[in-house]
Amino acid sequence: MTDQHQVYPTALAPEFSDRHETVNHIRHEYVRGDVTTNSIESAFSLLKRGLIGQFHKLSGKHLHRYLSEFEYRFNRRNDEDIFIATVRRLCGVKPLRFAELTSDPA
Repeated sequence: MTDQHQVYPTALAPEFSDRHETVNHIRHEYVRGDVTTNSIESAFSLLKRGLIGQFHKLSGKHLHRYLSEFEYRFNRRNDEDIFIATVRRLCGVKPLRFAELTSDPA
């Protein structure tokens, strides 16, 4: 689901073209049944607030890690005990060594 911008039909992968729905913000259409852009706007808002308030400089090498973290936060935004759940998941993850973290990308 996107707004009416013309780039989306050509930028989307062919497997999404049959399921692509749009709302036309120019005509003041913001929702039509289940078609809305509110979810993606909410996700980008969470990402933007995190980048401004928490991460002040992004590294291209670690961009996928930042995005994964915000994906995790967004998908669990309605969970009550996100801190405890996060700590439990971290206990099962292999540590990232400092040398690996700071090395040049291959």
